[in-house]
This record gives sequence, structure tokens and C-alpha cells, in this order.
Amino acid sequence: MMWKLECYRVLSGTREPSTPLSVILIPACFPNPLEPSMLCSRSVRLLLCSLLAAFALQMVLLPAYAQQNRPPAVPALLLSDIHFDPFLDPGKVPQLAAAPVSGWRAILDAPASADRDTHLAALEKSCHTRGRDTDEELFVSSLNALHTEARNVQFAVIAGDLLAHALDCKFNAVFPKAPEGAYRAFTVKTMEYILLQLRATLPGVPVYPVLGNNDSGCGDYQLDPHSAFLAESSKSFVADVPASQRAQAQADFAAFGNYSVALPAPFQHLRIVAIDNLFESSRYAGCDAKPNPAAALQPLAWLNAQLQAARAQGEKLWIVGHIPPGIDPYSTATHLRNVCGGQAPEMYLSSGALPEALAPYSDVVPLALFAHTHMDEMRLIPGISQQPPIAVKLTPSISPNNGNLPSFTVARVNPTNGTMVDYAVVASTDAKGASWALKYSFREAYQENAYSATNVAQLLSGFEADKAATTAPSQTYIHNYYFHASALLMALHWPQYTCSLGNMDAESYRTCLCPTAAH
Repeated sequence: MMWKLECYRVLSGTREPSTPLSVILIPACFPNPLEPSMLCSRSVRLLLCSLLAAFALQMVLLPAYAQQNRPPAVPALLLSDIHFDPFLDPGKVPQLAAAPVSGWRAILDAPASADRDTHLAALEKSCHTRGRDTDEELFVSSLNALHTEARNVQFAVIAGDLLAHALDCKFNAVFPKAPEGAYRAFTVKTMEYILLQLRATLPGVPVYPVLGNNDSGCGDYQLDPHSAFLAESSKSFVADVPASQRAQAQADFAAFGNYSVALPAPFQHLRIVAIDNLFESSRYAGCDAKPNPAAALQPLAWLNAQLQAARAQGEKLWIVGHIPPGIDPYSTATHLRNVCGGQAPEMYLSSGALPEALAPYSDVVPLALFAHTHMDEMRLIPGISQQPPIAVKLTPSISPNNGNLPSFTVARVNPTNGTMVDYAVVASTDAKGASWALKYSFREAYQENAYSATNVAQLLSGFEADKAATTAPSQTYIHNYYFHASALLMALHWPQYTCSLGNMDAESYRTCLCPTAAH
């Protein structure tokens, strides 16, 4: 039988119920409150009251105390794919090449060259450019938006591709007789200008950039380890690394474009590991245009050493790179790959070595950040041997080159465990940066309490199950992918796309996309 038990103040011997627990219903040993059962001695009543108090402490008081004493989330800025193009006014480029970086802003802000449109049209035609990247007007507009929306961030990361597409072709067209090393010097200066303007916009905020496939002194997807380009650009890339860590960071960057930096207080044992994973790309070649698969081995060994050291020292790592691991759904679709018929999907990287290296360290890596697609995307690196997965975030771009609106992300990070508890995406209203506005926040859009691996896995599972893209989360994701009508194209290829988000290899992708196909 069940009765209402009121926890008496047994120590005083009174029959007054204690206020906090007076309404709890449990099996009782008082058939009649006025006549206690002989089985219910005072010691039993004391035990029951103690159990009730412990229950209340665990279920009510401790969670409330933990919530009240949880460290406040720290804001951080996530940028990618700026693709700044100084050639959008070709007449100014000789001045830029001759001037120090400190003089670039005045040159770029000066009135346009008289023959700008004619010269630019000829340049774009000769270099077969697809769309336009970030000009000075859009770049300055994005800096103003950062000053307004991200002024309180504690650090910033740039997930690669500072330089514009086809920059080498444009340079050679403007300087057909340039001496050896001139293009490399120009790319280094261009990146220095971008980082100088960002740091001036966010004074005192450390900026941690990584290299993308366009960030090269010889050509897209081309780079040599231990090159002059890496040595010359290392100073500006690691400029905000604390002095005690800077020499090692600069040496690591000069070798393969990697570096590691521990974030200062209020962060507790959180480190950013910046990787240039171009060497693992399926399109990678050296500056001699020859494939060099062996170049990926040492950067992967360096990453493994970082992961092992972090686990041994009780650190958490944010992995920040440019090219995401896994399936490239866009290239798979445009190349008409018949995956269900047995053809392999297109992959971003030449092998699964990167996700395989990260997967055993889900206890160390709360987040991996990549970019490259220009879009706002969620992904997941599956765990191995019953281990949890790793949350992956693809950061949207400043460049509108892929049909997207210029965007950046302001994250909120738990300083204790490195979890991204929320993020908000700020986007321009058009491709030119006319005005900027908050588009959405993760928590409000998806009703999740953090961008954790568990929550991301649940969302991606829901996307995969929703083949027709009709649920509210699916519709929200599609809208946020583009922020305009082109998102309708995504709905047409929703199953092909969603299966790429949490499946890092061809076989698991095929299993997701073609459940009835023979393997």
C-alpha cells in the first residue's frame, strides 16, 4: 500500500513536517499519522528522512548549484575562406607590389582605376574565374561587422584560404616577366595585409589562422614542405602565440604549416592545434606540379604526437584545419558518380588517415573545425571501439564565390572542457556586404543545449532518416546552408548530402545511401 509520508523532525521529537520535503510521495510506514506503526521506530523514521534529504540534494540542490557555479561561456570568432582578391582592380596591383603592407589600405581605398572594368574583364576571361571573391569593399564591410558583432571575443580562428582563387594566374597576367620569388613575396604580403587588418579590428584578441589550399606561394593545391613560403609567412601566422610558445610554433609552421597554442585563462587546459592538411588532399602536388603522397606522413606523425601528449597531460584540443575529411557530396554529384552501382564517391582527402588518427581521441578532442565548402555545415567523425564520435563544424565563408552570403560565426565555449555550447551566424544581406545581421543561433534553431558530439549525432541521424527533408530540423538546416532560394537545390539531393555528414569512408557512405545495394 502507498501512503503519503511526511518527514518529521525526528531529532526534536516533534510531529511538524519539514517544509522542503513535506509533499514527497513514497511508500510509507504510517497507516495513520496519529498512530505510527510499531514497525516504524524512530531510527527507521530518521533513516527515511535522511534518504529523502539525500534524494533532494542529488536531484534538486546539486544540479542547481552546479548550474549556478558553471563557468560562463567564453565568446570566440570563427572565420574562413576570406579569399581576399587584390586583383579586382588590376591597375592598383603594381602599386601594391611595390608598397609595404602598411601602405596597402590607402592604395586599396583610393578611387578605382580608370580602366578597372575593362582590365578586370580581360583578366577574368584569361584566368577562367568562376564568380568573384572578396574585394576591398566587402573586406572592409566584414571588418566593420566584426567590430560590431565580435568585439568581445577572447580569440579568433581562421580556418584557411585567406587568398583568392586563381591568384597565380592573375599575377602572371599582370606581371608576365616577374622574377623568381616575386609571386611568393606577393602572396606573403597579401596574407600579412589580411591579418594586419583583422588584428587592428579586434585589438588585443589573439588571431590563430591556418593555411588553406589557395594559401600557397606557387599555386592552388601546391606547396613544398620546409619551403621559403612557409618560413616567410610563419611570422604573421603565429604572431599572437604567447612568447613562451612562439619559437616552437614558428618552427613547426615553417616545416609543414602546423602549430599548436595553449589558450590562456579563463580556459583550462585547452589548446588549439592548427594543421595544414593540404598534404593529404587528393589534389595535392608539390610546387613542381608532381604528386608527392609521402609529404602527408610527417604532418600526420606530428598530429599524433600532439594527441598523445594532450591525453597524457589532461588537455583538450580543438583541431583546426581547412579541408574536411570524408565524402565530397558536391563533386560526387557533379561527376555523376553512381555510388549505388558500385562507383566510389569523391573524397576530399586522399585517404582516411586524418579521421582515423582523430577517432581514438574523442576524449581529447571536443571539436574539429574545418571549412573549404564556404557553407555552414555540421559533420561528425565516428568513434571507434564503442568510443563516442567527435563533433565537426564547417565554418561559412566571407567570400560569396560559391553562391553563399558572406558570413562569420561567433561561438560560445565552455572554458573548462572546450565544448562549443552555442554559436551564432552573422551574415551579409547580399554578396557585397551592404549590411550584416544575426541569422540564427544553434541553440534556438535546433533546441539543443550544446554543439556536442552526442547532440550532433542525434541531429545527423534525424537528417538521414528524413529522406524527403520535411522535418523542422531538416528545413532549418537547408535554410541555414545558403540563406536564400538556392537552398531548394539542397532538398533535391538531401539523402546524398546527409549520408556524407557522418560517414567518413566510401563503404559506410554507400551503406547509408543504398541500404539495399549488394556489397
